Amino acid sequence: MTAAPAGSSIDTRGTEFFARYAYAPNQLGYCGPPEAAVLRSGSPEEIRAVARRFSGAWPYLQVLARMTGIADPMDHRVVESYWLGGGIGAELDAREFGQALLDVIGPQAGHYWAHLTPALLDEAAGDHGFHVFGVYPWSRLLGRGMDEHPLHVLDSCRIGWGTVVSLGDGGTDADHAGVRSQALELREGGLALAEPKVHRVAVRVDGYAAVPDVEVGEEVALHWGRICGRLTPSQLRDVEESTHHRLDVTSRRLRGEHA
Repeated sequence: MTAAPAGSSIDTRGTEFFARYAYAPNQLGYCGPPEAAVLRSGSPEEIRAVARRFSGAWPYLQVLARMTGIADPMDHRVVESYWLGGGIGAELDAREFGQALLDVIGPQAGHYWAHLTPALLDEAAGDHGFHVFGVYPWSRLLGRGMDEHPLHVLDSCRIGWGTVVSLGDGGTDADHAGVRSQALELREGGLALAEPKVHRVAVRVDGYAAVPDVEVGEEVALHWGRICGRLTPSQLRDVEESTHHRLDVTSRRLRGEHA
């Protein structure tokens, strides 16, 4: 197992935050090792060990920690900034971060990831949104006449947000909530958020809920069709601003407005 840095205690806020946000894609088999059980019920030490095996998220946490002078990549400030944007990552030079990240992940990339070049630095940021829209290849599959699947992946993989407006139906659908949120859509050759509407979102899957006591009126984060956390006003602002920035820079690339 991975020990905490010498002279410090494990930051359980960081490990808990990471586990909640990483659980859905890991349980679905999209990223990370097959250790979903650890993310839902493991100790902080076990979660840390699993986090190190996320080939996507872990390099971001490492580089964010190193560049901000934080000893522990699982410090809650690092983890929160990665998933939501804003925070400590917003204080870094984006191109410098991007180059440091490419230095880590570039050597592992094959021909499928040939777009991981210095040209990508104009889009760089130390957050999950950059990974979803810039590093992953899905946005580069848009505009080829078969947009439905890549658009679904992009929309599901990004961290979304919304307001809980209903819980279950008082009966068989108690594991779901109605959340007013905005889906991703293609618009004028770019990406944008559609008008808000109520979507059916999972609260509990296979007995696990990241926010088991969610209430109507709360602002929540969404990942792969599931509620993965509550959002404070500052966290909501961070994820909104980072998402709108990400959609803007990605749309400009899709429209050929910059290299």
